[in-house]
Amino acid sequence: MAELVRAFVGLGVLSAVAAGWACGSSDSSGPQPPGVEAGVELLGGGTTIFDDTPNAYTFAARNLDSEGREVFAEGDHFFGRNWVTAPASTSGNDGLGPTFNAISCSSCHFKDGRGKPPAGKEEFVGLLIRLSVPGKDAQGAPLEEPNYGGQFNHRGILGVPGEGTSRVRYDEAPGTYVDGEAYSLRRPTYELTDLAFGPLAPGTMMSPRVAPPMIGLGLLEAISEETLLGLADEQDRDGDGISGRPNRVWNLRAGKATLGRFGWKANQPTVEQQSAGAFQGDIGITTSLFRTENCPPSQTACRAAPSGGTPNQPELTDAKLTAVTRYGMTVAVPARRSWTDPAVLRGEEAFAAAKCTSCHVPKLQTGNLEGYPALSHQTIRPFTDLLLHDMGPDLADGRPDFEATGTEWRTPPLWGVGLMKTVSKHQFLLHDGRARGFAEAILWHGGEASASREAFRAMSKDEREALIKFLESL
Repeated sequence: MAELVRAFVGLGVLSAVAAGWACGSSDSSGPQPPGVEAGVELLGGGTTIFDDTPNAYTFAARNLDSEGREVFAEGDHFFGRNWVTAPASTSGNDGLGPTFNAISCSSCHFKDGRGKPPAGKEEFVGLLIRLSVPGKDAQGAPLEEPNYGGQFNHRGILGVPGEGTSRVRYDEAPGTYVDGEAYSLRRPTYELTDLAFGPLAPGTMMSPRVAPPMIGLGLLEAISEETLLGLADEQDRDGDGISGRPNRVWNLRAGKATLGRFGWKANQPTVEQQSAGAFQGDIGITTSLFRTENCPPSQTACRAAPSGGTPNQPELTDAKLTAVTRYGMTVAVPARRSWTDPAVLRGEEAFAAAKCTSCHVPKLQTGNLEGYPALSHQTIRPFTDLLLHDMGPDLADGRPDFEATGTEWRTPPLWGVGLMKTVSKHQFLLHDGRARGFAEAILWHGGEASASREAFRAMSKDEREALIKFLESL
């Protein structure tokens, strides 16, 4: 009971700001120019919140009812909770580890925003390393590395060694725009050192992935499969050089393969499974979806460590998993700013002319999502197709994930990206945060996106700046 009381402390304050037109609103749009679509600023449709402060990613969907707001507040509490080692006097608060990367969800998703790569010799927190060896399991998932599992956990509870140390170093790769202006991209190299359980298995593949922002996830789940499959063009029949295709991944609730939507390779089908996977992989908390600890056979101390659950009861109850899931489903998308600014409009035209919209699809319609009327039948502007695209060898991790190849990545949504620096205090983009801003992120695009990258390189400086100003308005 005390736990629930704490969960609702401050609910009155949260409800007040979550009610809609939050503090820090900034309507700098001015009069609607001719030709600009009405409502274009409502990136999340009726869920859109108006706030451009450092808290812009933390609000409930504007159109949530009072019951939904209460669940949102409860889930927010569990999302920000620091978990401790079992057994603990704080019942229901334990189960951390035995090995882990972070002690809470918010450790990686600061203010529900994007994680970042470490600076210098900082510990990896918002960036994790997935591991696998060649092959697939019976459900089509990557085969885990035999001694370290599917995710490298560099930390361990008392008496349990962490698995080692993750390092990244960067080399600068110079280039020039067509107008002669120079730029430089930083190329990362990842290394796992101080390995506690011997060398990695031959052929081990590593995939660094930064924590994505939490906004709008439920709206993405509410898009019908039919809509997304309608955007796919696996054989590039229209000849535009873009051949997006869906990932098919194992859905634990459904007991079958379904469309992947979440994660950098669209390797999770639902917000619930994504959340449960993160509890297990990042924090070491078991759920009814992932009942086992991250303890490969060679990690004897890990396997002998006390658990916060029982053989029949995972560490995170279904009630708590549901609260966190509903929270993740209903975090609002902030509205656009300055969408009528002439420079922003020029940038939007340049974005479309470079065919960036072939993958970053501007507008979609959600379907009917049972249990979530606030997310259903919304016109949204996520700037994604949720499909896999070949992004070329420079961005490749070389690690297949279900049906995604080593060069394919899911198109990340762009809504809210203009507030990333305000919320997350950095602007490190792409799956591993290598890009130091929008221009570098575009210049890393290859494969199917090579033509768009080259169109950006060929723009005048004024056009490039306008395109970036457009992205900053999202």
